[in-house]
Parts: sequence; C-alpha cells; structure tokens
Amino acid sequence: MPTADEIVRAAVEILYEQGLDAVSMRTVAARLGVSPVPLYSRVGNKEALLDAVADTVLADVAPAHEPGEAWQDYTVRWASTLRDRLTTIPDIRRLLSLHRSSLVPAATALVATLRDEGGFGGRGAIEAVQLLSWATIGYAVLGHPPDEQPRRGPSTVTRDQADHLFDLHIKYLVQGLERDRPRTG
Repeated sequence: MPTADEIVRAAVEILYEQGLDAVSMRTVAARLGVSPVPLYSRVGNKEALLDAVADTVLADVAPAHEPGEAWQDYTVRWASTLRDRLTTIPDIRRLLSLHRSSLVPAATALVATLRDEGGFGGRGAIEAVQLLSWATIGYAVLGHPPDEQPRRGPSTVTRDQADHLFDLHIKYLVQGLERDRPRTG
C-alpha cells in the first residue's frame, strides 16, 4: 500500500504530464498499480488530494529574506520567485481557485518581512501582501504567454513584454507601498 507522500507525488507527476483534469483517484491508483479504494484512507477524497498537490507544488516558494536586504528588494524578489514557480505549474489558475490556502506560507514570509523590516503595521502588511499576491498571480495566470508568439484575442503580449510589464507593475506597487505604508504606532 502506498504512503500518502507516494500518492501525492504520483498525483503531482500526473499534473505535470497531463494537466489537472487527469488527476483523479483512479489515475493515481493506476500509476501506483493499486486499487483506488485504499487511497481514500491515506489521503481522503479528491479535494484533499488536490489540496495536498497544491501544497506540494507551492512548498518552499518564498525565498529566504537575506540579512541586510531591504524590504523593497525582498518584495520584488518574492514576487518574481512566486511568479516563476506559478508559471511552471499546469492549470495553476484552476488549482489556485480551488486551493488558495497553499499560498499562506509564502504570504506569511512576506508579511513578516514587511512588519519587521519595513515598519508596516500588521493590517498594512497583510493588505500589501494581498495586493502583491493578486498582481503576481494575475501575471502568472494571464500575462505569461507560453511562447514568444503573441496571443490571439484580447491579449497580444509576448513573453518578453509580459515580463517587462510584470517588473514594472511590481516596481510601481513597491513604490506606492513605500510612499503610503501604514506604519505601526
């Protein structure tokens, strides 16, 4: 009988190979050469499996804050690192819409840096991370074409253009946060 970790690893492999629609208890069981029935006792239902998949593919996404690193520089690096990871995950938009709590550890790291290094109050740090997260997720989901060819339809942005716009957006967000940050006190 496979362990919960083996089940989740198999589901992650299927996600990367075939996409989110292919991840099911049946396909994971087939990959592991077992019946689907015992998988439920190890990981719960499909929703629990997808939660575990999301947690796995987003584990350790937040970079460590370097000693002496300005909160502004860390924030830009945090957003870039998150976007880079998100763009490698198939069907990330759907996976995140089902399992948003998987980003909590990454968000917590940035909240702490904004409070400790940036002088943000607790609520201000949380709101700043929400703004940065939404911008980052948006660019990962919508603003990152898979190749250099412009998209058809409403977006005709190449990857290079999307990268430039993302960098600009995060820069402007950080500048605005620096100017307007709600301070502790």
